[in-house]
Amino acid sequence: MEITPSNLEAMSGYLQQTLSPDQDIRRNAEKFLESVETNKNYPLLLLHLMDKDGADAHIRVSAAVTFKNYIKRNWRVNEGFSDKIHPQDRESIKQYIVGLMLKSPEQVQKQLSDAISIIGREDFPKKWPGLLSEMISKFETGDFNIINGVLRTAHSIFKRYRHEFKSQELWEEIKFVLDNFATALTELFKATMDLATKHGNDPKALKVIFGSILLICKIFYSLNFQDLPEHFEDNMKVWMDYFLALLSADNKLLQTNDEAEAGLLEQIKSQVCDNVALYAQKYDEEFSPHLPGFVTAIWGLLISTGQGVKYDLLVSNAIQFLASVAERPAYKGLFDSVDTLASICEKVVVPNMQLRNADEELFEDNPEEYMRRDIEGSDVDTRRRAACDLVQALCKSFEGPVIQNFSRYVQALLEEYVKNPNANWKSKDAAIFLVTSLAAKGQTQKQGVTQTSELVNITEFYQAHILSDLKSSNVDEMPILKADIIKYLMVFRNQLPANVIQDAVPDLIRFLRSHSVVVHTYAALGLERLFMVRHNGTAAITCELVHPMAGELMTSLFAAMEMPGSAENEYIMKAIMRTMSLLQDYIIPMIPELLVGLKAKLLLVSKNPSKPHFNHYLFECLCVAIRSSCKKHPEAVSAFEESLFQPFTEILQQDVQEFIPYVFQILSMLIEQHTGQIPDTYMALFPHLLAPVLWERPGNIPPLVRLLQAYIHKGSGQIEADKLNGLLGVFQKLIASKSHDHEGFYLLNYIVEFMPKPIVTPYIKQIFLLLFQRLTNSKTTKFIKSLLVFFCMYAIKYSASSLIETIDGIQPKMFSMVVERLFLSDLQKVSGNTSKKICAVGVTKILTEADSMLSGDYGPLWPRLLQALIGLFELPEDDSVPDDEHFIEIEDTPGYQTSYSQLAFAGKQDHDPLAGFADDPKLNLAKHLEKMATRCPGMIKPLISSGMEAQAQSFLLQYCQSANINLV
Repeated sequence: MEITPSNLEAMSGYLQQTLSPDQDIRRNAEKFLESVETNKNYPLLLLHLMDKDGADAHIRVSAAVTFKNYIKRNWRVNEGFSDKIHPQDRESIKQYIVGLMLKSPEQVQKQLSDAISIIGREDFPKKWPGLLSEMISKFETGDFNIINGVLRTAHSIFKRYRHEFKSQELWEEIKFVLDNFATALTELFKATMDLATKHGNDPKALKVIFGSILLICKIFYSLNFQDLPEHFEDNMKVWMDYFLALLSADNKLLQTNDEAEAGLLEQIKSQVCDNVALYAQKYDEEFSPHLPGFVTAIWGLLISTGQGVKYDLLVSNAIQFLASVAERPAYKGLFDSVDTLASICEKVVVPNMQLRNADEELFEDNPEEYMRRDIEGSDVDTRRRAACDLVQALCKSFEGPVIQNFSRYVQALLEEYVKNPNANWKSKDAAIFLVTSLAAKGQTQKQGVTQTSELVNITEFYQAHILSDLKSSNVDEMPILKADIIKYLMVFRNQLPANVIQDAVPDLIRFLRSHSVVVHTYAALGLERLFMVRHNGTAAITCELVHPMAGELMTSLFAAMEMPGSAENEYIMKAIMRTMSLLQDYIIPMIPELLVGLKAKLLLVSKNPSKPHFNHYLFECLCVAIRSSCKKHPEAVSAFEESLFQPFTEILQQDVQEFIPYVFQILSMLIEQHTGQIPDTYMALFPHLLAPVLWERPGNIPPLVRLLQAYIHKGSGQIEADKLNGLLGVFQKLIASKSHDHEGFYLLNYIVEFMPKPIVTPYIKQIFLLLFQRLTNSKTTKFIKSLLVFFCMYAIKYSASSLIETIDGIQPKMFSMVVERLFLSDLQKVSGNTSKKICAVGVTKILTEADSMLSGDYGPLWPRLLQALIGLFELPEDDSVPDDEHFIEIEDTPGYQTSYSQLAFAGKQDHDPLAGFADDPKLNLAKHLEKMATRCPGMIKPLISSGMEAQAQSFLLQYCQSANINLV
């Protein structure tokens, strides 16, 4: 793919097509670009197109977005997968991108800046040491359009320091950055602040200069987040003096007429509040001389700043600064007076808890955003959340006086509401919010409030001020207040008595009919949360309680999704899932009707998946339906297949990437329900599942492996011999990856357990060779644990003698090395009951059924292996991992990743290949040793007494006594 005018023109044409309103044209162009992105020079063609002066602006932007997404997908090479970017292209990109970014138009510059930060995350500083010096050299140009490009890029690279876990590697990187960048940044800050004064009357220059100041302030936050760097400690006065000056800066030329969007000044002041809050929280000893000045300045800022939406972030950060100071014992004296607390309450908290017109508009016009802020915890930047945090910070030191002070305001607000509910409903809204802030001392998203103040009576307030609104028959009257009372019920669900939340269920079902998106969504969420409440370990709401109203509940939930704005409402779908799960067997009669509604939704959303949570809960609902029905009526599986195969086929044919892992999981569930042969429709799909392209996407791997396991388990006799080659090809690919090798063993163990021996035997030597090759090249604890389980599984299914002969067939006497270096050193590391059981039975077979273990070179290993087996039974699990291993344990792998969402209700049942056989591995060992003693009289006792430690002999004696066995 050479960089020629004709190729540039062709690339431009395809990018033009990706912008087409025609879905087919757009998708075909996207598919083509995806098919050629592994070609050498592909990324460089995109960069040259951005650099081409004659190219249309929208093509250059499209090239920049395509390039950024390409880098996002491919720059990191997942272990076990091939590198899709040519090594030469990698180097060319790094040489070209910074210069191109700095001379590009702003829209292109932003995309390239993001791409640099993605590359930097992987390569900086070790593989890209020159990046920093190249960027710093641009400070000397004096061209602030270029300087801002550098600062924007530096910010995007350094901001990850705010949430990275501490590590030696991170410290070394930050030190490298500070050594090379901190002085230049401080000098640039000084020069820029001077220029802001000099150009105070030039609006165009001021905008660019203050843009730089904002980015400098953000970079300061990132570089100071992990620890206080020596450079910034030495220059603290310089930075803090400028920060104080910025808090009081007020240039009319920088003021905006936009009421909704914060201008540069507001953004800078917000960031300064963030910066000094960081210092107050983490470096209070060094920062304490500067603190009083900032408390005064920020207090003044709060009192003088208006209620406009554009000031929200500033006010929120300013209040958060006060909250961070208030909760530090060292600064308690600043707030320790009745007048100060009253002033904070009157001038800061109450005004910022009041609902504004802008909040009402958000409630009506953008309910999703309103809910995100109100119940999802993404309200961190809102005035209300900041005011609430300030109340809770003050309560840590002054709980009594604060609650006494605020209680008067709550009382006054409620009295105001009672005078004229229609006109003064906002007063009750503020009162409820204030009570929630005062009462909630500890809170989690999952559990609601976990700790409350003893000075606030939750239930009394509910009975007096919440219940009447909850019982209201008019579900559309004063909708914000209705949302408030449902939220109160949700937040304090664990503190309210069981009978209170039980009585609320019919009311919440009624609120599902509200035309307000927020109200019917809160009603759905409220039901879902209430169904999860447990009091003293038992569910507060049982399926028997909900059953009489189940029909109305389900009808209302599906009807709510038909209302404008709720077609893909994730909270409603989650409530449907939770209700179906709660009702257990009671849901079965409703499933045919529910399936019609769920299938219609599936067909709708698969055309354009845009709401990942909604989609996830939709598939969970299908899983609950299958699980509930087939548990009682296994024959019901055919009804699900009839209904779901059509949408599933479309998803697979259209390659709807987001849904394919879900489809694989549900197909696994359906196959697992079959008792006889797997139907032909599944067998027709089987060869396609082995296609390498499917295994290129990491998100497909766990559900695909499970699906293949289902095929092997249920249809081993239907898989032709030539298809085993394809299965083993998949195993070979997985075993090469540290991330996915355990998935390879899942497949291999099923092949050994279920596939007919005559089909598998010709491949056995090659399988063992691949395993030993991986062991030699890249040994990890996870791999060894899986390998030991496989060896034992093989010994159980194919015989211990076959295991020894196969390994010795690769290299004479190699089995002694396997025993020495794997079984004796690592058997103790095997974890999980089933894995331990397989190993116990497998090692028992090696000890008692392979006569070669008793003689020759292997004789001395026999007692040592028996001792290792007793150690597996009696000693604590060895969970140590070598220091140089950096991989994820299977147990630590998160179930939810961007590309793979595990369905909780599709959970695969644990498969125990030894169920009903050798239930007690210790007794099994004793019985097998007895048989061996009979077969080889006089050989075992001397081996045990001469080759095993006394404690191990003692445990063995106990096993024999329990089994009523005497080893002669």
